[in-house]
Amino acid sequence: MPKESCFHCPVEATLSVIGGKYKAIILWHLIDSTLRFSELRRFLPQATPKMLTQQLRELEADGIIHREVYPVVPPKTEYSLTTYGKTLNPIVQAICDWGREHMADQIQ
Repeated sequence: MPKESCFHCPVEATLSVIGGKYKAIILWHLIDSTLRFSELRRFLPQATPKMLTQQLRELEADGIIHREVYPVVPPKTEYSLTTYGKTLNPIVQAICDWGREHMADQIQ
């Protein structure tokens, strides 16, 4: 977590953690799952491997996700939410609920 950051409001602090292009989507898929990198890539086909890796590293650095590397060949890496990361579940759920309503409004 950035300790030197000076936030001007709580929304800014929240978005500094989940505001990346794919971070909220990653969090959504990890709410009830532990996923491998390849599984996350399938959920985010528009993300390049480099971008997905960057977003995952940032979430890991912020203490939101846990990265488990297994010493096998080929390498196996799994991602899951930390206890701290699970505190974001209501926020991600609210984003999902709003998006669902927004999508329905667009159809009408």
